[in-house]
Amino acid sequence: MAKNIVGLRIGASRLAAARVELNGSARVQQIAESPLPAGIVAGGEVRDQAALAAALKDFFEHHKLPRKAVRLGLASNRIGVRTIDLPGLEDAGQVENAVRFRAGEVLPIPLAEAVLDYQVLSEKMDEDGRLARRVLLVVAYRDLVQSYVQACQVAGLRLAGVDLEAFALLRALTPPEEPAGERSAMVAVAIGSERSTLAVSDGLTCEFTRVLEWGGSALTAALARSLNVDHEEAERLKREIGLEEEGADAKAVEALRVGLQAFARELVSSLQFYQSQPDSLGIREVVLAGGAAQLQGLAPALQRLVGVPVRIGDPCAGVATAKRLKADPSPAFAVPIGLALGV
Repeated sequence: MAKNIVGLRIGASRLAAARVELNGSARVQQIAESPLPAGIVAGGEVRDQAALAAALKDFFEHHKLPRKAVRLGLASNRIGVRTIDLPGLEDAGQVENAVRFRAGEVLPIPLAEAVLDYQVLSEKMDEDGRLARRVLLVVAYRDLVQSYVQACQVAGLRLAGVDLEAFALLRALTPPEEPAGERSAMVAVAIGSERSTLAVSDGLTCEFTRVLEWGGSALTAALARSLNVDHEEAERLKREIGLEEEGADAKAVEALRVGLQAFARELVSSLQFYQSQPDSLGIREVVLAGGAAQLQGLAPALQRLVGVPVRIGDPCAGVATAKRLKADPSPAFAVPIGLALGV
């Protein structure tokens, strides 16, 4: 029986959604986006719950999106993600207790203030003949999650689940088949207006995730300072000029490139931290998504700064699209599509 799921991303400046039909395979039936007034959501957290509820209600009504079976994405540094190993637990019923105990050890969030979820990634016998499990653990502050959930409920949305944007990003961008050769990591980055979500995958699971405090608005601000123009004019020029030299204002391009260096430093620092962990993999490529990723010349400019291949991701790498869609969804819809696939 066909099932329609709506993946919903609430950003600092935009609402984005994708309706995906699941019927043995996945097909994107509808995409929608609308601006969100500044200040309602900031730093990955709800600042005005009533205003967000009103915006969500208008958004779903305007785009005629179904209100049932909505999967919401979250991205915040107040959400902890770890992979842990649990050896010697023969009884599956003991796993939850063990996970909660380990969560208190490895994540800096008091469990009394948190919501916790986990997924068993693998099971195998260790050297002593005991069953060992590798578990992906997610812990988030309860108030962070509840503020989004309550806004959705007031808007009349029926949530089918709450998921990490990092996991959704990987679902949408991971190729159906792993490239041949030595195992390596794919790094997916969704660049938003204020912040960016980074996720590292070994091709099967999320090995590492982090929210970077950098977004496309940082480039707009750099351009506004350099050219002494207001934010609106800088945003227009940014989209018009991009990061390519041909036919562009050299001063403007240089300002954008200097602004991008801050993002490159954060990205490299995060990847160095990942690679300092035991059993980490070499970096195969960086795959970009999000609205800001579509800036002309961004991928090659970032590749020169970080020293690994960088490309713009295809949010429909593993899904089909309905004929009613006049064009394939842009990389801005990678997270909403991935959220809908997380059933």
